[in-house]
Amino acid sequence: MRLIDLHCDTLLNLYRDNNCGLFDNSGHISLKKMQQGGALAQFFAVYISRNEMKTMDPYEIFQGVYEVYQKEMKKNKDVILPAYCADDVEKNQSSGKMSAFLSIEDGVAVSNKTERLVEFYEKGVRLITLTWNFENEIGFPCSKDEKAHRLGLKPFGFDVLDEMNRLGMLVDVSHLSEGGFYDVAKYSKKPFVASHSCARALCNHQRNLSDEQLKVIGDKGGLVGVNFCAGFLREGAEYSAIEDIVSHTVYMADKAGVESIGFGSDFDGIEDELEMKDYAGYPILLDALSKHFSQAQLDKICKDNAMRIIKDCL
Repeated sequence: MRLIDLHCDTLLNLYRDNNCGLFDNSGHISLKKMQQGGALAQFFAVYISRNEMKTMDPYEIFQGVYEVYQKEMKKNKDVILPAYCADDVEKNQSSGKMSAFLSIEDGVAVSNKTERLVEFYEKGVRLITLTWNFENEIGFPCSKDEKAHRLGLKPFGFDVLDEMNRLGMLVDVSHLSEGGFYDVAKYSKKPFVASHSCARALCNHQRNLSDEQLKVIGDKGGLVGVNFCAGFLREGAEYSAIEDIVSHTVYMADKAGVESIGFGSDFDGIEDELEMKDYAGYPILLDALSKHFSQAQLDKICKDNAMRIIKDCL
């Protein structure tokens, strides 16, 4: 039990398929695969999908996926338990159980109501990705258009930032515009994360982070979770190669510092084929990374850095 992964979209798949369960399924993440891969804790995102938004409002989507999460946690309590802070992870580990953190991908679910953050917190949400690929009440997404990419947080976005800091929720800047990123970096009272992002210098995708952004995250004591999606690893790629994941991890550790790097696989949100196949393939990746990092450094990337920021913020 040595891995903390900051992002997956597994819950939405379970929501869409009532016959699909968390313990064993054909996706990237199941409890069986997590056990095989060496999972300590997984951040499970409630992804507010635009497909579901055609017929439902964002809050309804959250409620529906949240019900699935609750059901799966109760059904599999002998294997995995919800966690709300670092002490919970350690307590669960001591009893031989993995931990689940609940997150939301796309702050559109907040719907211009700061009181909804309190509700989400009370339901166990400990991380919110402020935007997805569309503008919402909080701010703007990353963009190929340089002018749009410089747009910052909206006034309500600053309210959300303050309230998340107050409550003890991780602020996630993956998908956020560069202007929004620097607003978070300047005004957040606590370290923040980019839960599933890669290095723009190695793959020029608007979702990836510049060298300067990586440095800022390191300077602020934040954390970047390396994304395993092929299109963020290599331009035009349709196959997620381990050597590309390794290249981004090594590069980002150099720019942000090894203390600010973790994993944010984006499992079950990746449509391309992965060389490591799924969560059970994590040991193959760690073996490749061991050629570039000491055991102490690899422990930081696997879990220690994530535990540090969980302790700092939650």
